Amino acid sequence: MDLDRELSGILVVSLEQAVAAPYCGLLLAAAGARVIKVERPEGDFARSYDTGANGKSSIFAWLNRGKESITINLKDPKDKKLLKKILTKSDIFLSNLTPGALKKLRLDYEQLKSINPRLISCEINGYGETKEAQSRKAYDFLVQAETGLCSVTGTEENPSKVGISITDLSTGLTAFSAILRALIQRSKNNKGLRLSISMFDVMADWMNMPLLAHRYMGGAPKRNGLKHTFIAPYGSFNCSDNKKVLLSVQNNREFAVFCDEILGDKSLKNNSKFCDNPQRYANRLELDEIISKSFQKMTQKKAQEKLTDAGIANSQLNNVANLSRHDFLRNELANFSTTPVSIAALPIKTKSGTPEKVPDLNDNGTSIRSEFK
Repeated sequence: MDLDRELSGILVVSLEQAVAAPYCGLLLAAAGARVIKVERPEGDFARSYDTGANGKSSIFAWLNRGKESITINLKDPKDKKLLKKILTKSDIFLSNLTPGALKKLRLDYEQLKSINPRLISCEINGYGETKEAQSRKAYDFLVQAETGLCSVTGTEENPSKVGISITDLSTGLTAFSAILRALIQRSKNNKGLRLSISMFDVMADWMNMPLLAHRYMGGAPKRNGLKHTFIAPYGSFNCSDNKKVLLSVQNNREFAVFCDEILGDKSLKNNSKFCDNPQRYANRLELDEIISKSFQKMTQKKAQEKLTDAGIANSQLNNVANLSRHDFLRNELANFSTTPVSIAALPIKTKSGTPEKVPDLNDNGTSIRSEFK
């Protein structure tokens, strides 16, 4: 049995902008929830991220398909009253405004629970809720830097940010999972609650491997480009056609197979320098040289065929153009007005498919105002 609209009947109000909360809202919509995207009169600034979808933002289309859009001016008492009226009927209130904004607007959970005791409020923030944390604006790149992610990403010479909005996306995913837990809890006690998700907390959790290395293994890993911080052999190797193959050998059994069937040297697996992973890593430069000489006798295609047949994990070093035409890539559509946008499909399949319609600004404003007048 496939997953299919399991959140049908759940009403979500999302006072959202940019990426983190919109991604969470997308996942809720894909699960069948009705998601009302509340935008400022000028719209979510993500609508201007690019003009690839026939003058409209393709990135906005990715993050906001399946939602309804209404513009609400929260400085207008009538509009604010309307939003509160919608929230009395809602199950989830999702937001990622600047710190303290909801409290100033009297839309924080303490105010809202009196009009809707079953409401689940999920607030996404940058660095937490201390006074100092609330004074800091947060964007994906800045949180990557603040949590040390950039210090372990890149080459030995140069730190780098991750090439996607990993902080926003991981936070949106974490908020989604927290909301699902809250819905399960509410089904047991019939009470709403407040969730607070910090981008910093999410990224700090994902940084636990280098953090634990710093605390318990003698120091944080150095930037290694495509190499691993404690596994060998691991990385990119040139083939005879000047194309690269990436491989990862994770245990002694795999290394024995690698020596026998790929390198053609059965003595290596018994060499004290390479007998286990700590020794292989300590002598990785010598091992990499042996592997490089072997791979330079094979084309990329031949090397990958041999590695795959031997059960050794491997891949090509693809670029985005390669991804776009990859055999494994599943695509789905978002329809922005009359413009179809081809998007990599969500990883969790839904029987009825992911909703496709992307709302224009205030697309559903008239009907929502009529419904909740």
